[in-house]
Amino acid sequence: MTGDLRDDINTILEREADAIRAIPVTGEYTRVVELVHERVHVKGGKIIASGMGKAGHVAHHVATALSSTGTPSLFLHPSEAQHGDLGVVRENDLLLVFSNSGRTREILELVELTGDLYPDIPVVIITGNPDGELARKSDLVLNTGDPEEVCPLGLTPTTSATAMAVIGDVLVVVLMKRIGFTTMDYAKRHHGGYLGQKSREAGNENR
Repeated sequence: MTGDLRDDINTILEREADAIRAIPVTGEYTRVVELVHERVHVKGGKIIASGMGKAGHVAHHVATALSSTGTPSLFLHPSEAQHGDLGVVRENDLLLVFSNSGRTREILELVELTGDLYPDIPVVIITGNPDGELARKSDLVLNTGDPEEVCPLGLTPTTSATAMAVIGDVLVVVLMKRIGFTTMDYAKRHHGGYLGQKSREAGNENR
């Protein structure tokens, strides 16, 4: 590896790490966790996660991580929602949307359509634009801090996607603690593969 390439890699890693450290930690996190607990763990609803493009891939990852750790969630593609998939939404659900710009057209339409179906459904947004149109339509806002992309063009969702994913990780871990999620609980939801075997072995040791 050449010295220039090594320098480039170290710089990218440093900028990504700095962006994570700069994510604003506000009281909104507590409010989001309590809202999720009420809607999902008390009222029996689920999280509907959605995003478009790269943000959609992050939303899908967060939804699966939440589901495997005791908080039922699923990913709803905003375009497919307009072709019948919106029917998966139920009255006690919560909409968790990802949009770095805070003005993604497909997500704006999803929020509107979901509100037409269930006017009281709460909306939480993870965004780099806490003053944007989507934030104004949301009940709670988790701000990424709007980090500068490490992409040399300043266009490809790189650092912004990292920040959204990290906020998703925060929600996953805090909710696990909030509901007292155990290794055996994990094993029951993740039977296959190395993690399934590891969680079952750990759970048996703790009995």
